[in-house]
Amino acid sequence: MNIKKNDKVKILAGKDKGKTGKVLQVIPATSQSAGKASIEGLNLLIKHMRPSKQGEKGQRIEFPAFMAVSNLALLCPKCGQATRVGHKVLNIEGKKAKKFRVCQKCQEVIE
Repeated sequence: MNIKKNDKVKILAGKDKGKTGKVLQVIPATSQSAGKASIEGLNLLIKHMRPSKQGEKGQRIEFPAFMAVSNLALLCPKCGQATRVGHKVLNIEGKKAKKFRVCQKCQEVIE
């Protein structure tokens, strides 16, 4: 998956289009559904909670809902632009080859 936890992303579609935030949680894609991500402070939903005991008050809880990864663009930490993500396999001296994410605009490795 191109987007991981703690990445900074820009929202491309939906009610929060154009806003940026940090990824809190990612659900990888399966054969039935696309990948989803939850972004801190964005795409907020309100859940109404009933009081569980007598005399207690009900609550409104705001929480960030999941949105499709296809509606997100990764913000490159080097150039600061919203970019597509490529992959490169690099050989590190004395170690196995490792696959890295690469910014398509500035060609820098994203770690």
